[in-house]
Amino acid sequence: MSTLITCSHVDFGYEDHDAVTDLTMEVEEGDYLCVVGANGAGKSTLVKGLLGLLRPTGGSLEVADDLKRTGIGYLPQQTAAQKDFPASVREVVLSGALSRRGRRFFYSREEKAMADSAMERLGIRQLAGRCYRELSGGQQQRALIARALCAAGKLLILDEPVTGLDPQAIQDFYGFIRRLNREEKVAIVMVSHDVANAVGQARKILHLQQKTLFYGSARDYKETRQGREFLGGEEADK
Repeated sequence: MSTLITCSHVDFGYEDHDAVTDLTMEVEEGDYLCVVGANGAGKSTLVKGLLGLLRPTGGSLEVADDLKRTGIGYLPQQTAAQKDFPASVREVVLSGALSRRGRRFFYSREEKAMADSAMERLGIRQLAGRCYRELSGGQQQRALIARALCAAGKLLILDEPVTGLDPQAIQDFYGFIRRLNREEKVAIVMVSHDVANAVGQARKILHLQQKTLFYGSARDYKETRQGREFLGGEEADK
């Protein structure tokens, strides 16, 4: 199993303030890593760092050559404006290939086939002609993940992906993400406040509070003091 991203004692931050400090971790092919932590713990800053939007202020960040070529698929938190986007599902999914298209005016046959394949993998091929804003929240999430797969097929970073979804859509979402990970070996890095579900799905956990409170297997995390307190706190809030 090859390593896609390696962080060695990395700091990420803005101006004179580091929001993430001394982080050492790896994302390997086929990984399923869930990033948890309280608000302000540095999770969003870490995502920006992994996407290359922030340079490390300390330590070293290494990205595999293969990942540099294929890129990283990213699913940000949805805004109200994005949910009301007036385009067809096919157009939304195809837009994931914009960086591949370069200065060409039209998508290539290969890029269109890639979009069709991504929709097929997410079970939304029959929705291709539908207007995106007419879809349910769960269907919109599938379309956006298909879009991310058009951008990159080895690694997906998902930022609070179940926010606003109903309980059935949440379970459906975890189901097809698990299928992408286990059957197609797509590496997943997920930031989520849905801690109980996310920890139950993931193989590895990174618990941040600016510094690393825990990094390791989900099974081991559940047995730690931090894991029991964090999971218990989430359950107590429900």
